[in-house]
Amino acid sequence: MSNILEAMAQSVIDGDQEVACRLAKEGIGKGIDPVLAIEEGYAKGMETIGTSFEAGDCFLPEVLLAEEAMTAAIEILKPKIEERMTKKASKGKIVIGTIQGDVHDIGKNIVKLFLGVAGYEMIDLGRDVPVRAFVETAKKQRPDIIMVSALMTTTMVYMPELIKQLEELGIRDQFKVIVGGAPVIPEWAKEIGADGYGKNTKEAVEVALKLLQTQKS
Repeated sequence: MSNILEAMAQSVIDGDQEVACRLAKEGIGKGIDPVLAIEEGYAKGMETIGTSFEAGDCFLPEVLLAEEAMTAAIEILKPKIEERMTKKASKGKIVIGTIQGDVHDIGKNIVKLFLGVAGYEMIDLGRDVPVRAFVETAKKQRPDIIMVSALMTTTMVYMPELIKQLEELGIRDQFKVIVGGAPVIPEWAKEIGADGYGKNTKEAVEVALKLLQTQKS
């Protein structure tokens, strides 16, 4: 199985949408868990591209090709994921988005998919979302959690600004804030006052579920 997972990762690194889709179909045919295919296959490739981009070893066109390849593969796997996860009445509400200045949203989209089919109402603000839009949506929608992602160090600086604005409005304690993305580290997340941190999509989902369960208990 490791060979096909490695090939899935490589297809994303190569930005080869045709191969990525073929491998997704092959994985389904072999009975590979689609969540595993994403987490240990395609997402690993995206993490590699993200790290390379941050280091200046690859450029935006390569990142976009990688995102397109992964998105296409996920569309093939999505029905299988939904089959394995039962949708019920909303267990909670989550606002999610990629912070302003950052147009990379593949990780955010995966988190949204997993939490959505797990029964949570997902309010997706998209990518390149201004801090003020997060704040206004939180005030209006009253979510349990606000999830914010960034791929670049130049955009992650807006995360503490979000928390600061919530504090200035006196509503910070009404929401749990989870931050994540390639350049974000747990020490920094703690330093800015975030309630949770996910180093990858799998961890982000796990942290969100844990916080939601704690709130409901």
